[in-house]
Amino acid sequence: MSTQVKESKKQDLTSILYLDGVSVSFDGFKALNNLSFVVEPGEMRAIIGPNGAGKTTMMDVITGKTKPDTGEVFFKGGIDLTKHDEAFIANLGIGRKFQKPTVFESQTVFHNLELSLKGEKGVMTTLFAALNDAEVARIMEILGVIRLTEKAGDLAGSLSHGQKQWLEIGMLLMQDPDLLLVDEPVAGMTDAETEQTADLLRDISKTHSVVVVEHDMEFVRALNSKVTVLHEGSVLAEGSLDTVQNNQRVIEVYLGR
Repeated sequence: MSTQVKESKKQDLTSILYLDGVSVSFDGFKALNNLSFVVEPGEMRAIIGPNGAGKTTMMDVITGKTKPDTGEVFFKGGIDLTKHDEAFIANLGIGRKFQKPTVFESQTVFHNLELSLKGEKGVMTTLFAALNDAEVARIMEILGVIRLTEKAGDLAGSLSHGQKQWLEIGMLLMQDPDLLLVDEPVAGMTDAETEQTADLLRDISKTHSVVVVEHDMEFVRALNSKVTVLHEGSVLAEGSLDTVQNNQRVIEVYLGR
């Protein structure tokens, strides 16, 4: 098949994210080994698996931090992510939430979201420019989504760990990404915050595609999404949480530990 024909085939795909045969090696260690899976528009997907299964490397490849040795990674049907750097990919509409929250602790919750507004404004321009009605409405909308409306005037540094996680998710949402990658969002959260985070992500998945990497099985169950199990850089199993929890290989390599 010619390169031109292969490229046109990808252009016809309706998926939001398409990985096919992706492999990555570090000093002889194969972090990803012929990894292939598809995420559809508007889908929430949970990614689970033991440490070293390739979950972080997978997200590094999607966001352009790591280039695969082989394989294809396409976004929104026809954009070859392997050809672009991190900044370009972020501007395409892929937002990544790391495990540890990084917010502007000396700024208010409202101002954190204001600084994250999508647009061409530089930091200094943002600091001194008056918000228009649409921008204020957008910030208030996101405050509601992330359950922080009543905290809008509080300093971000005063928030609980869970609330800081929600604020950072809100900062990503201000960029209006098509795909949100979220890494272990409930690590260190209280039970109540964990439950609220599941509700929050389910709400977000109504208007965005969301990929969540997580270890907490009760939280994954609360997401009520399709689950992909990674092991040694490949897909070991896929399906509902009940399906993968009853898979003998998944029990052997992950759940039985």
